[in-house]
Amino acid sequence: MSTSRHFDKICVAVIAVVLVLTAVVIGFGVAGSDASGHDMGYESRLFDTSAVHTIDIVMEDWDSFIETCENEEYSACTAVIDGEKYSNIGIRAKGNTSLSSVKAMGSQRYSFKLEFDQYEEGRSYYGLDKLCLNNLIQDNTMMKDYIVYTLMNEFGADAPLCSFSFITVNGEDWGLYLAVEGVEDSFLERNYGSESGELYKPDSMSFGGGRGNGKDFSMDDLEFGDVFTENTPQGEQQTLPEQFTDNISQIGETAQDMQGILSGKEQMPQMPDGDFNPSQGGLMPGGDFNPSQGGLMPDGDFNPSQDGQMPQIPGNNIEVPNMGGATEMPSVSGGMSGMGSDDVKLKYIDDNPDSYANIFDNAKTDISSADKKRLIASLKKLSGYEDIENVVDTDEVMRYFVVHNFVCNGDSYTGSMIHNYYLRESDGVLSMIPWDYNLAFGTFQGNQASSVVNSSIDSPVSGGSTDDRPMLGWIFSDEAYTDQYHELFSDFIELYFSDGELEKLINDTAELIRPYVEKDPTKFCTSDEFEKGAEALASFVSLRAEAVSRQLEGDSSKVDTGSLNISDMGTMNSGAGGGFSSNTSGNMSFTGPWEDSQGMKLPVDGSIDNQSADGITGATPDTESSGIQLPEEFKQNDTPPVMPGSNGNEYNNSGGFNQDSGQSNENSSSIPQKPNNAIENKESYTSVSSDSAIILTAVSVAILVVGLIIVIKKK
Repeated sequence: MSTSRHFDKICVAVIAVVLVLTAVVIGFGVAGSDASGHDMGYESRLFDTSAVHTIDIVMEDWDSFIETCENEEYSACTAVIDGEKYSNIGIRAKGNTSLSSVKAMGSQRYSFKLEFDQYEEGRSYYGLDKLCLNNLIQDNTMMKDYIVYTLMNEFGADAPLCSFSFITVNGEDWGLYLAVEGVEDSFLERNYGSESGELYKPDSMSFGGGRGNGKDFSMDDLEFGDVFTENTPQGEQQTLPEQFTDNISQIGETAQDMQGILSGKEQMPQMPDGDFNPSQGGLMPGGDFNPSQGGLMPDGDFNPSQDGQMPQIPGNNIEVPNMGGATEMPSVSGGMSGMGSDDVKLKYIDDNPDSYANIFDNAKTDISSADKKRLIASLKKLSGYEDIENVVDTDEVMRYFVVHNFVCNGDSYTGSMIHNYYLRESDGVLSMIPWDYNLAFGTFQGNQASSVVNSSIDSPVSGGSTDDRPMLGWIFSDEAYTDQYHELFSDFIELYFSDGELEKLINDTAELIRPYVEKDPTKFCTSDEFEKGAEALASFVSLRAEAVSRQLEGDSSKVDTGSLNISDMGTMNSGAGGGFSSNTSGNMSFTGPWEDSQGMKLPVDGSIDNQSADGITGATPDTESSGIQLPEEFKQNDTPPVMPGSNGNEYNNSGGFNQDSGQSNENSSSIPQKPNNAIENKESYTSVSSDSAIILTAVSVAILVVGLIIVIKKK
């Protein structure tokens, strides 16, 4: 009897323990799953990277919308995504410099943003609220963004999902775009669940959070303004010193006149003959000139480096602007420390939130005074390299910088413009989210191949030190962190280059999109330039891997880049390709150079003259009647495979809709399939998945039931 009573007590104790464990497991499983994010329906649909998707934009007055794209105002449209219709959603143009660049090119190939809940609250595409459609400007490879986002995601840095989509407008071909997950609510939910924290897009170049930002920027602004960035007052936006602009006005009618001359938009006034004394404000003369004697500027060649100093600028005595203690003018091409103010560098300034306007004004989530105070406190510790483990998600940020520093993106946090990144803060812990890599792989300013390929992974800041970017600098503030960073870099090189994984990813992606590049009527490059760009990209990553490996081994020798031409991949100053206008009936009129289906390069008016080019002559692209000899690949005239949704099951290109299916079109077998390049058995970055929690809960419940049965039988 005594034994029975003790057994009952033991059973009751076991049941109590199981109940407690069950509660803990359920709670921890739910919390772990929620904090780590969860699967969203759009991941396996639009962002399936094994196929090129289709998006048809249907609008009654597309021409009017295109004419007002620079306003970045939303208009209503219908989008048919892989055969599924989504009516009454918002569409607007997006971009920074690309908006004005596209218009200046005479093109209409803008980047777009689709907002599914713009007019109907709660509307989404399988959970996705915002979708960016990038026009692939300044990217002859058509895949720089895609490759970088893929590397970021696979290597463990939180990054937006993306896939290629062929865009049609009212059933007519528009072009190949990159569909990118918007870094907003859906992104936060997918990656972080309920613990999304606060999200910012810091920017002091007017590119940051709002519409219209950055569209008036040009590279002229960068080259002229960066001279004065070293000592910009903390928290203030970069401007030319007032003293400098005042003095410039003495030379021309206004300071704007001189800036126009310097930017190449206006010409320098013609210099007349006659006597000239620069100290008297006279005009440039003809005749001999000896700069050491303060003499006259002559006709003919003049080299100030050969004899004496550059003469004084005509006009009143113009003082050199105060450079804040700088003794030399920084190099424009690479010696600038950045145009951004200290807040976008993520430096601590003071405790006043107004000093961080370039961060807080570009918040992507609703923020409070407490949120601002918490972020400033974290930046203070970050700038002092204090308590790093509690203010930085060290593993995620290191992984971000491993990929980032491998691909050499000058248009970024480590570049001279200090933008194109998202900052996430949660409970005081900071992390980075990548954005906009179409000018990666050294193509921001068309650098020399050798300097980019061999650039240091330990000092990647343009014209400055790592201490000028504390979100990077902490890695080099402690030897243990630096060693960890180098180990991760070694892992990256091993992962992607021991078996040629990255080269395979590039080649497979090029193969996937090639048919759509060839039929793209608005692309910013020719098909030949695409092929050359893809080849250059594959060459770059291979050479870069070798250069990084040498650095990790302590070998200071440089990798010979041979014939690699960075510009082949497309640069900041490239992209002036095609573009067309259309009317609502679907008839297209081309407004820029383009390439027809036989690969013939046509001039602006769409005609072909009789001039010879490499022995090819003729007035029409008719190979039979004109005698034009075309390459074999053009003679085949293969039609790109059918894309999902284009078989008419749910939508037909004549503009008629069948019934909304609510499901993706599964008939995509004719799409060229890209082998899955995801690296298997990668480390999991979630603590406890929801599936694991369910299994543990089921085991606990089973134990509980068995215990109850034993107690009942003993009774």
